[in-house]
Amino acid sequence: MFNITVRDTYEEVSREAAEIMLNVVKGTEKPILGLATGSSPVGLYQEMIRDHKENGTSYKDIITFNLDEYCDIPKDHEQSYWTFMHENLFNELDCPEENIHVPAGNLEDEEQACVDYETELAKYSVDVQVLGIGSDGHIAFNEPGTPFDSLTHLMELTEQTRRDNARFFLDENGDPDMDQVPKFAITQGLASIMRAKKIIMIATGLNKADAVYGMLKGPKTEDCPASILQDHPEVYVFLDNDAASKL
Repeated sequence: MFNITVRDTYEEVSREAAEIMLNVVKGTEKPILGLATGSSPVGLYQEMIRDHKENGTSYKDIITFNLDEYCDIPKDHEQSYWTFMHENLFNELDCPEENIHVPAGNLEDEEQACVDYETELAKYSVDVQVLGIGSDGHIAFNEPGTPFDSLTHLMELTEQTRRDNARFFLDENGDPDMDQVPKFAITQGLASIMRAKKIIMIATGLNKADAVYGMLKGPKTEDCPASILQDHPEVYVFLDNDAASKL
């Protein structure tokens, strides 16, 4: 079931999404948070940090699981998702490092890393999962064609996804460098994501409008991985006017 909110600005979208997140954090004894990277949730994370600093909301008892991680770059690489999460959230909260889970994408046996991550994730019940959506309808790194029953797995990234992410991998002149963009990632599967009790989906910008339409109004098809959310009982969708323009 979708609960759809459309607002004029990214800041408004982020504040309203943060209300759902903070209700879970403050209203659950030991909350399990599913977290995402990318530009979409940054405003939400900024609201969490602001609330922590202004209101003293503690994160010492939370456990977090991130959706995905690039392969073949070190954990401390400037574009790794481990680095992203620490720079944009964890460094500003009182969450113990041992409670933070991010897939390990730089191991020799990445297939085993997928099994290990899914095994650990399955020990918990995620209270709220944050998601963004790719311009082709992917969620996490579940590209079009990913089976709906997929668990944590190794994913070869499509050319479109790599082009979308190339803006973060720059050459010496500051231009996007496709050669630096990883070709594989470890990602939670669609079935893994669907186990979360609540889902927060954030999408802004005209480039997300087609994907948002496919998620909400299109047929449920593996060609649009996000369309699986049509079967979830509690999805909060936060959009700006551009992302909602085709609804």
